[in-house]
Amino acid sequence: MTQTLILTVIVIYFLVLIAISFLTSRKADNSSFFLGERKSPWYIVSFGMIGASLSGVTFISVPGWVGDAGNQFSYMQAVFGYLFGYFIVAYVLLPIYYRLNLTSIYEYLRERFGFWSYKTGASFFMFSRILGASVRLLLVANVLQSVLFEEWGVRFEVTVVISVLLIWIYTSRGGIKTIIWTDTLQTAFMLASVLLTVWFISNALGLSSNKGIISTVSESGYSKIFFFDDIMSKNHFLKHFLGGMFITIGMTGLDQDMMQKNLSCRNLKDAQKNMITMASVLVVVNLIFLSLGALLYIYAEKNGIVSESPDLLFSSVALSSDAGKFIGILFLLGLIAAAYSSADSALTSLTTSFSIDFLGVNQKKKASDESLAGDDSNLLDDNKSKSMSNESKRKDEKTRKIVHVLMSAVIIGVVILLKYTTSASALGLLMTFAAFTYGPLIGIFFFGIITKRSVIDKAVPVIALISIAITFFLWYYSAGSPGIVKGGYGIFGAYKFGFEIIILNSFITFIGMFTISKHNTSTAK
Repeated sequence: MTQTLILTVIVIYFLVLIAISFLTSRKADNSSFFLGERKSPWYIVSFGMIGASLSGVTFISVPGWVGDAGNQFSYMQAVFGYLFGYFIVAYVLLPIYYRLNLTSIYEYLRERFGFWSYKTGASFFMFSRILGASVRLLLVANVLQSVLFEEWGVRFEVTVVISVLLIWIYTSRGGIKTIIWTDTLQTAFMLASVLLTVWFISNALGLSSNKGIISTVSESGYSKIFFFDDIMSKNHFLKHFLGGMFITIGMTGLDQDMMQKNLSCRNLKDAQKNMITMASVLVVVNLIFLSLGALLYIYAEKNGIVSESPDLLFSSVALSSDAGKFIGILFLLGLIAAAYSSADSALTSLTTSFSIDFLGVNQKKKASDESLAGDDSNLLDDNKSKSMSNESKRKDEKTRKIVHVLMSAVIIGVVILLKYTTSASALGLLMTFAAFTYGPLIGIFFFGIITKRSVIDKAVPVIALISIAITFFLWYYSAGSPGIVKGGYGIFGAYKFGFEIIILNSFITFIGMFTISKHNTSTAK
């Protein structure tokens, strides 16, 4: 593919997104930006969330995962765990959020425990989502740099700035109201891309039917799903399944990004239908991605294509001269759609959380409304009351716009930092970050949900940090981790941590919460 063709595809794609933004952001305000006025159709939200859940990490890293260090289809074990996790989110967490009429889900912690617990939850989300969004953007920026900008002499830092600037342009006005519709388009591009790529690669391999594709993948040596033989291995079924379930609870159910879309639905029932429908489709979609991975490895071996890393396998095949222009275009569209459907909603949710949880945008509005409603002295006439309300609204919207720019700058900085400090697979990197940052959120939230105990509110941030420190120490000095020489034994012998590290982190936090608590039935929500 020529650089001109690549640039043309990218420009047309973003012009479409900007057009959607223009149509959906008319008369937009903070209510539209934060919750889409709670008018989003559940089926549109559900379809769009597929792309946001998968992201560029799935699009590139999951196919590459198949041939990396004997992983094969082991990722499906985690996907089955995700499915169970989504049911917990739909029928345990969503009812709480709707009952309390929350805009930021971390407001629950203020209701349940107090100020410091609330700020702890919001802070961990901010840190988690900034890292997660940055990993995803790093992936797409690396590919764009290698296939387009590097040949033009453009520095990587400029590529990152351009990527984030494009997201800012189409999300700055409409927020979640725009994201709901752009995610729908991006999900359609991504799914069409992967399905058509499977078809083209299969034809190139001489596989003329679905039966031929299935038999080729199953006999390839890449298709083993279940690993029960070695509990010490990081790919053991229980580690992936239980870890996947907890990752979904943390990265979806306790994540403002994902929940903000659910809370934009008209009611709880619609939000639950959205969640379960999306979860069911994701199982099938992930299996297709893994099958694509097997086909890509077979195709690369047959055509002598060498990839620098598993994450770059898909791009190496799709952009090779043997694959043809159409597969290259499909790859670029799918990658950009997958990466930006996650990154744009992350930027919006970070803006929402910081505005509400740290700058008190909603609280200021509520206080102003209550003050005006409670003024029975008749000194304020209707016009003055309306003027004060409009002034407060303008200040809140100005605050939100400034935060949106600030969050964009933060993500740019973190992507560049990760570029020069990490070399791991994006999927593995994302899951490792999730284990350390979402674990405390799970422990704190579920302590509040399961028990009726009150806690020493000021001690909650300390408990969360101690939990991370202990978990990191146990992981770092376990077999297969950075603190142990390759092939050596860790503090648990030959035991290697996998996705289940998030369970350990959650459990330590839960126990820590118990140590600073006392029984008090009046605090239960």
